[in-house]
Amino acid sequence: ATQLKVAYRPVTDYTAVVRAFEVGDIHLAWMGGLTGVQARARVPGATAIAQRDIDADFHSLFIATQASGLKPFDDATGLTDLAGHTLTFGSETSTSGRLMPQYFMEQGGFDQADLQGSPGFSGSHDATIEAVASGSFEVGAVNEQVWDAAKEAGEVDLGSVVVLWRTPGYADYHWLARPDLDKVFGNGTTTKVTDFLFGLDAADKADAKILALFGAKSFITTENSNYDQIEAVAKEQGLLA
Repeated sequence: ATQLKVAYRPVTDYTAVVRAFEVGDIHLAWMGGLTGVQARARVPGATAIAQRDIDADFHSLFIATQASGLKPFDDATGLTDLAGHTLTFGSETSTSGRLMPQYFMEQGGFDQADLQGSPGFSGSHDATIEAVASGSFEVGAVNEQVWDAAKEAGEVDLGSVVVLWRTPGYADYHWLARPDLDKVFGNGTTTKVTDFLFGLDAADKADAKILALFGAKSFITTENSNYDQIEAVAKEQGLLA
């Protein structure tokens, strides 16, 4: 549709995608909120050009094993109930699986030192769900989209795992373009990419398959300033220089 020759470059983790973007191995990258601001810090002029419809108001969930005895609560202050329990995040540099959950814990007045032991890092949202479901950890912080998908697929035993709290919204995943995208691939490349993304229609069968891979109904516009909160939190937590 764009008439562009595209090479897919899979990466193994968040750190790898930031590095590949920095050195120019990747010119257009699908980034989480945190990895996006980390990449922009290393590549001045990089621009967030599109996000999914769900990314302007994304959420994390705190989930717990029923055996923990923990009950759902209504706001961040309820996170103090986690004292004395074990908790796992996802990846150390995950926006929805670590950065923002940790931020809301701090906002709620909860000190991680009050957990039973140090927080774990499962490495992925799916692994967090499994760790809680199996009882390896009593509590987990997880991406809401991944949780919903696992639930819809019947991969979660709702009799053993409970959602404690849904965080307030924040901006998350987005497409990030290097400043030399048009120079390398020709004038108008960025526009071709955004026209394609914004033109995807969930009512079209072929387009719907693409959107389903992203867990989205559409792509919408975004800009770097939408991730100012993520950047500020990352600096507070020492995840961004």
